[in-house]
Amino acid sequence: MASVSFRKVEKSFGKVKIIHGISFDIADGEFVVLVGPSGCGKSTLLRMLAGLEDITGGEIAIDGRVINDLDSKDRDIAMVFQSYALYPHMTVGENMAFSLKLRKADGGLVEQRVANAARILNLDALLHRYPRELSGGQRQRVAMGRAIVRDPKVFLFDEPLSNLDAKLRVAMRAEIKALHQRLKTTTVYVTHDQIEAMTMADRIVVMHDGIVEQIGTPLELFDRPGNLFVAQFIGSPAMNTFQGSLRSEGVRRWVEAHGAQWPVAPDAAGQDGQTVHYGIRPTDLRIADAAPGIAAKVVVVEPTGAETELVIEVGGMTMNLVMHGRTAARPDDTVHLAIDPATVHLFDAQSGQRMG
Repeated sequence: MASVSFRKVEKSFGKVKIIHGISFDIADGEFVVLVGPSGCGKSTLLRMLAGLEDITGGEIAIDGRVINDLDSKDRDIAMVFQSYALYPHMTVGENMAFSLKLRKADGGLVEQRVANAARILNLDALLHRYPRELSGGQRQRVAMGRAIVRDPKVFLFDEPLSNLDAKLRVAMRAEIKALHQRLKTTTVYVTHDQIEAMTMADRIVVMHDGIVEQIGTPLELFDRPGNLFVAQFIGSPAMNTFQGSLRSEGVRRWVEAHGAQWPVAPDAAGQDGQTVHYGIRPTDLRIADAAPGIAAKVVVVEPTGAETELVIEVGGMTMNLVMHGRTAARPDDTVHLAIDPATVHLFDAQSGQRMG
């Protein structure tokens, strides 16, 4: 196992700068997820760590040793790609053993490591099959087994679940997390799926346009997003956000927007008249038993069983509301929203940064 450090790392393709001086550390044995929209630079950063892309500026270190000029094969890392990249003419066991045989490892060691990896991943009965005889999930487990047998300092995963169906993705998420808890190997995982990031990571690095927007545990990012981008990116459904004017009257504070007064905590930061972005998560909106409350028209009702998702409209603005259980509300009904001011998030309209 090993720690990983990024120190003012930059990457340019010609005159186009992709990574803008990123710095952060990954602790020994930590599971860190790089997440962000397509084009944010997360896969490029991972490929620089793997030695598959040159580093334009800054340093990357593993266990304190700068690896900028080390060949990929000398970095003691193992990478699992989105495509399984299995050799079709080799059996499962031969695919898993291939990298060790290239290194001319002792035959007994190869057999022992393949058997150990197969046991961990429940592949014992599949060692003599060929990739064409496997399901997508089984092929992905073989790709993971090929990485495990190398016993690397760092595991790298580049969107490994993108080719799987929704049900299998959920199962594989749990398998990868359980694998990390068993092996305790430092892991860097790239995905654009924030649900994967939330459910798997010890810490999440949220990236956007080649910079780091925020780093924290999943619940830290969910409960206290540092800026408007993180607030809208982390959480499903996404946080409801809209612009309004902060108002104060004695100890009472609210945001004036879309013909309604949206409650704010009395000790919330900001000045009277300041333009802000108001944020409230769909799960924090409640339907009041009766008025008073903010009047909203029901647009769509989406029952999912244990929960019901509503699309509602206030002053021409649509919002999402998620409630536990079921509702008698129907499209075009008027409901009244109850909001706990403690669940509200405020962001400066100019900088997009969290207020308070």
